[in-house]
Amino acid sequence: MTSTTQPALWLLICLPAGCGAALLLTRRGDRFAPGISIAVSAVVLALSIVVAITHPAVSVAFVAGGQFGLSVDSLSAVVIPAVAMVTFFVLMFAVADIRDAAGRFHGLMLLFASAALLTATAATLPALLLAWEVMGAASYALIGFWWRDDFRMSAGLTAFVTTRSADLGLYVGAGAALAGGAGFALADLPQATVTWRNVIAVGLFIAALGKAAQLPFSFWLSRAMEGPSPVSALLHSAAMVAMGAYLLLRIQPLLAATGWAAEWAAWTGAVTAVLLGAVAVAQRDLKQLLAASTAAQLGFVVMAAGVGAISGGAAQLVAHAFTKGGLFLAAGAWLSLLDTKQLDTLRGVARRWPLLGWSATISAAALAGIAPLSLWATKDAVLAVALDHSIALYLVGLVAAALSAAYAGKILITLWGAPAPIGDSPNPQGLNVFGQLPILVFAVGAAVAGVLALPPIAPTLSGVLDHRSTVHPATAELATSALLALLVVAAVARWGVPEPRWAANWLGLQRAATTVVARPTLRLAHALARFDDGVLDRAVDWVAAGSLRASRWAARIDDRRVDAAVESVATRTRQLGALARKPQTGQLHQYYLTAVVVIVAAVLLLIAVR
Repeated sequence: MTSTTQPALWLLICLPAGCGAALLLTRRGDRFAPGISIAVSAVVLALSIVVAITHPAVSVAFVAGGQFGLSVDSLSAVVIPAVAMVTFFVLMFAVADIRDAAGRFHGLMLLFASAALLTATAATLPALLLAWEVMGAASYALIGFWWRDDFRMSAGLTAFVTTRSADLGLYVGAGAALAGGAGFALADLPQATVTWRNVIAVGLFIAALGKAAQLPFSFWLSRAMEGPSPVSALLHSAAMVAMGAYLLLRIQPLLAATGWAAEWAAWTGAVTAVLLGAVAVAQRDLKQLLAASTAAQLGFVVMAAGVGAISGGAAQLVAHAFTKGGLFLAAGAWLSLLDTKQLDTLRGVARRWPLLGWSATISAAALAGIAPLSLWATKDAVLAVALDHSIALYLVGLVAAALSAAYAGKILITLWGAPAPIGDSPNPQGLNVFGQLPILVFAVGAAVAGVLALPPIAPTLSGVLDHRSTVHPATAELATSALLALLVVAAVARWGVPEPRWAANWLGLQRAATTVVARPTLRLAHALARFDDGVLDRAVDWVAAGSLRASRWAARIDDRRVDAAVESVATRTRQLGALARKPQTGQLHQYYLTAVVVIVAAVLLLIAVR
């Protein structure tokens, strides 16, 4: 690292944040916003490559005993360019997709991307907390971007409140880090005292699960689908949801140091991958299917953090970013072209738009785990370590992989199935190059990103990322998973796939959250409001009424007693003054006479006293 690369790290964060804020504050920036956004994201992409190569670190004083620190290490060097590239192409797609309020949209997206990059480079808790807050606030504004629609604002609020509830864990963890003597540096968290180390792990684990939409927080992803398609693509592939899983990879030494948190992470990721995979299989709305699959696929990353497969988790994160980015943009393209997201009405769309269809096919095949595409290799990199860790964990992961092939098979059958009746397109001009090129690029990424989990790159990546020697998937394991994916996809093509009704409504998680958390909270709030009205307010009213009565009594005393006494004294004083003025006539003989009288009276007094 050289000092000459430190400005590049600052620019990586500050350039999109500053330009995004400027676009938000400029009222008439809609015309120039897309161009500015593309230019800024292109510069950010170039900067991400520079910092990934040079590994700079910067730190400035922030609070007593804590620094605001950023750094690029081997893990963030893998993730940062992927985040920047996904941001660039998503914003390119947005040029074709978002026509109204472009300045506000691109400004928020740049702020959102800046927060994701800040999360990826944060080396201390203050930097992480700032990134976490901005990311959550920007996601709320973007999900509810079309704010005139109440249901979209409600969806944004649901996502915001759910993730904010989990975010409280980050503040608990930060407080525990100070109390436990670990300081603010993320790398130093495992050095906290045992009790406080456990508290830190619990807090950060919960915060990460909330952002990554892992169980039990997964349901907010369903509501997040009400946002514009570019928002869904960035949020699910490389920004907020991905950053939740990334945080667990970042703090893996802390999880391992507790002795229990790593095991929790492994099984939480595995169970989420299975149950949310079932939710994805049950969906008939394409964006809902993709949303559920996001939580399921990131379950493998969370599992990787639990078993210590950092290189496999990072590869899975990058491969998923390209795969899911392309699929969400394809869903947005068909929504723009056909005004529908339903799988039944999208059947055969690949035949009508071949370039878009083949690009989505490659991404869906990668999602299914079909060899040699990316997620086939990256999932096996995680599962190989899971097998070394626990045969039960491996089998659960294998079930999740089979479910991945099942819901991806539903997408493939939809793309190339017998065409459904399609009316006239609401967008007769079709997609321009800005709408098609990003989906094609993401398809290429979904095809080749698996090299991160295959020789010769995988052993090198594992050597710099994994904190212990990592087991790599054997040829038999790779062949088994590839065959499993092909068999499941073939079965879906031949017989279809059962759609479990119990999973269709996202496991009833939102209803459970409403029943277990929201309703009791509201009941408590109503009870406290009644206590406030019936006790506290009544006491305040009684005190106020008593004060008024006391003040009126005091006023009467003041008027009738004090004022009367003062007026009496004043009257007597006036009378004495008037009496004293009478001798003051100005005639000299009267003053002499007065003096004689006074002297005679004094002599008589002296005589009487003696």
